Amino acid sequence: MTDEKIMMVHGSGGRATGELISAIFDKEFSNPVLDAMEDAAVVEGAGRIAMTTDSFVVTPAEFRGGDIGRLSICGTVNDLLMRGAEPKYITCGFILEEGAEIALLKRIVHSMAETAKEAGVFIVAGDTKVVNGHGEIYINTAGVGLVPEGVDIKASNALPGDAILVSGTMGDHHAAIISERMQIDTDIASDNAPLLDMVTNLLDAGLHVHVLRDITRGGLGTVLNELAEASGQTFEIEEAAIPVSPKVKDFCGLLGLDPLYMGNEGKLVCILPEDEADEALSVMKHSAYGQQAARIGKVKDAAQTTSPVVISKTAIGGERIIGILEGEGLPRIC
Repeated sequence: MTDEKIMMVHGSGGRATGELISAIFDKEFSNPVLDAMEDAAVVEGAGRIAMTTDSFVVTPAEFRGGDIGRLSICGTVNDLLMRGAEPKYITCGFILEEGAEIALLKRIVHSMAETAKEAGVFIVAGDTKVVNGHGEIYINTAGVGLVPEGVDIKASNALPGDAILVSGTMGDHHAAIISERMQIDTDIASDNAPLLDMVTNLLDAGLHVHVLRDITRGGLGTVLNELAEASGQTFEIEEAAIPVSPKVKDFCGLLGLDPLYMGNEGKLVCILPEDEADEALSVMKHSAYGQQAARIGKVKDAAQTTSPVVISKTAIGGERIIGILEGEGLPRIC
C-alpha cells in the first residue's frame, strides 16, 4: 500500500475496511485478544472485563430519532453487550471544529447524558480538542463492562443447527440519515437505541446464547459474512423473513438501495440452539426495542458448501450468495 492513499471507501465497513485493517492494523497490533476481531475485547482483570472503543462522525449531527450524542452512547454500550458484558463506564473525547455551534454542542451533551442514564452507564472521563474546520463535531468513546462468570458469547461460537434471529427491521438508521442529508421529506426515524434490556433479558432467561452482534456499518449482509467466516459455518437465511418496514422498503425502491447492506444502530443478530429459538424470540419481542424481532434462518455445516458462505433463499424459490459490502455503502452515513 506504499503509493496508496486513504479513500472514503476505507470507512464503509465493507471489504475495503477489512483489507485496510488486515494490511496495517492487524500486522502491527496482532495479539490473541485483538485477533479475535470482536466488537469488544474480553480481558483478565479483577474478574473479566470487556473493553471497546469507537468514533462517531455522522453528518448531520442531529437527525430524526437521534443525534451524534445518543449514537455515541448506544454504539459503545451495544458493543459491550455483544460480548454479554454489563456496561459500566464510558469515556468521551470531543473533536470540535472551529465554528461549531455552542447550542448544538449543549443539545448533544444533554442527549449523551440522558442516553447514558437509560443504558445504566457512567461517563467517567473526557477530553476536548478544538481544531480548524467547518463547524463539525466528532466524538470518540471508550467503554468498559463486566463479564459475568460463565458467559462466553463470541462470533466463533455459531454451530450447525443454530437458529439466526434479528431484533427488528433493517435499514432504519441508514434511511433516516440519507433522508436528512438529501432533504427528502420522510418520517423515517433512526433506530439508535441501547440494547441493555434485550440482552439482559436473554441472559437472565438462562438461554444458551452463542453469538450476539450489532448490525451497524455494512448492514446485515456484511455482518452475517463476518460471523460465518469467524465460526467456519454456512449461514442460510430466508429473504422473505428479513424484517423491513414498508417505509424503508419504499425508500430503498426509490433510491435503488438494498436493506441488507444498510446500517442500523439499535439492532442485533442473535444465534443460539434451535430448541431455544422460540423462547428467545419471545424474550426479544417483549424487551425494549425488540417488538419487530424475527427468525430469519439457520446455521449449516460449511462442509455442505465449498466454504463458509451466506446463502439467501429468495421469495421465488431460488438461492443467491450474499457477499460482504463491496465499495461504498452510498450515500455515506458516518
